[in-house]
Parts: sequence; structure tokens; C-alpha cells
Amino acid sequence: MEKIIFWGLIIPILLFVVYLGGRAIMTGFSAKSSNRSSSELQSNDNLENLENDSKNENLSSELEKLNDLLKSGVLTQEEFEKAKKKILDN
Repeated sequence: MEKIIFWGLIIPILLFVVYLGGRAIMTGFSAKSSNRSSSELQSNDNLENLENDSKNENLSSELEKLNDLLKSGVLTQEEFEKAKKKILDN
């Protein structure tokens, strides 16, 4: 009789502990995956920002080159405007 009472109490307690442990582990996995997703999004945003920065640097360097050509007299004002528009449209 004592064994039945003992196992009748121990088994539900052990099942509850296993349930809590499994739930905690699954919560950890879901938090890790959501954190990974947000860090991947941040890294993608960082890559896009780097690409935009390099594109802006390329634009500014191209415009500086055109301006230098205009100042040195190689390009006319009309040619400069056409080339500038072409660079800015791309």
C-alpha cells in the first residue's frame, strides 16, 4: 500500500519536472532562432548600408573627376551636365 502511494505521488511529480524542462529547452531554442533571424537581418542591413556607402563614394569620386575635367577645360559645361546626368541616373 505504501509503494502505491509513493509511486502515485512520484510519477506525476517526475512527469511535471520533465514537462517543465522540455518547455524551457523549447523556449530557449525558439529564442535562439528568433535572435539568429534578427541578427541575420541586421547583418543584411549592414551589407546594404556598406553597398550604399560605397555607391555614394563612387558617385562623389566620379563627380569630382568630372568637375576636375571641367575646370581643366577638357569638358565644356554642356558635356559636363550630360555626363553628370548620366552618372546620377545610373
